[in-house]
Amino acid sequence: MKDPVPEPADPSDPDHPRDSPAYGSTPRSGAAPASNGPKVVALGGGHGLYASLSALRTVTDDLSAVVTVADDGGSSGRLRRELGVLPPGDLRMALAALCGDDEWGRTWSEVVQHRFRSEGDLHGHAVGNLLIVALWELLEDPVVGLEWVGRLLGAHGRVLPMASVPLDIQAEVELDGAVTTVRGQVACALTPGRVRSISLLPPDPPACPQAIEAIEAADWVVFGPGSWFTSVLPHLKVPELARALHESSARRLLILNLVPQAGETDGFSPERHLEVLREHAPALLLDAVVADGAVVSDARALEKAAGAMGARVVLADVAASDGSARHDGPRLAAVLAEIFRAKR
Repeated sequence: MKDPVPEPADPSDPDHPRDSPAYGSTPRSGAAPASNGPKVVALGGGHGLYASLSALRTVTDDLSAVVTVADDGGSSGRLRRELGVLPPGDLRMALAALCGDDEWGRTWSEVVQHRFRSEGDLHGHAVGNLLIVALWELLEDPVVGLEWVGRLLGAHGRVLPMASVPLDIQAEVELDGAVTTVRGQVACALTPGRVRSISLLPPDPPACPQAIEAIEAADWVVFGPGSWFTSVLPHLKVPELARALHESSARRLLILNLVPQAGETDGFSPERHLEVLREHAPALLLDAVVADGAVVSDARALEKAAGAMGARVVLADVAASDGSARHDGPRLAAVLAEIFRAKR
């Protein structure tokens, strides 16, 4: 049985966690265990980041997720608008992905992902979203609140927001020859037109300092898979974060999506995903691009696009065997482990 998480003190109590010497550090007792595997930072959000984290947590003990904070729909959007907090949904999903495969991990993963079904105001809210926001209000620090949730879940890694303030995604969209601007993650994801480029509002948001530190100390930085314009590219539009990604000595790996995403990347080939990434971050170099061989129709075109960013292509069977458009965790983990050990 794991040690229970101490109940947070009343904010007015002088012994409240935010006033303790340990506040701002990982709320765990004892010395940190020795790390196995490289220091890895995974970037993204939503189901794509969930897939990469589910694989990465079995490959390394030193894992940090840097998560987009631009969601404006569903439970996250409601909490963001009502309470002025960072949207917690993508952060919650990242924490759920880091839960272990034991009974404790499986149970808590299901709990935080559970959504209420009712005729009242709680309808659609995820339990994990409410838990995260409650800790934010008690502790008055998003990063420390996420650490406490991670401790409760027994998370195999750390989850960090990519910025310290909520963001809006703004996209230039082309439809029938006309270019319009749409604002908001939901609007960008559902637009019937072709997204040409994105930007963030505010345009120069403060990056999460701990995210910068994690990237600077990383051995590997992993991009994707995920919604290209709303989960992958936004990290490169936060100036401080982009600078750290460009200057870090870490090697960089990109996991390509298995299929285009309706409304965002309709008709995109694997190589077009890389071309769009390069258009948004011309100076960014990659070391490896992982793609499922079954979805690559023109390997030479993909190799050319990857080579333009300094990367080699690793073709592997990483798709789920049930035919769905999702990555298989163990298969992806095996490929990533080989790449990290320089065996692939």
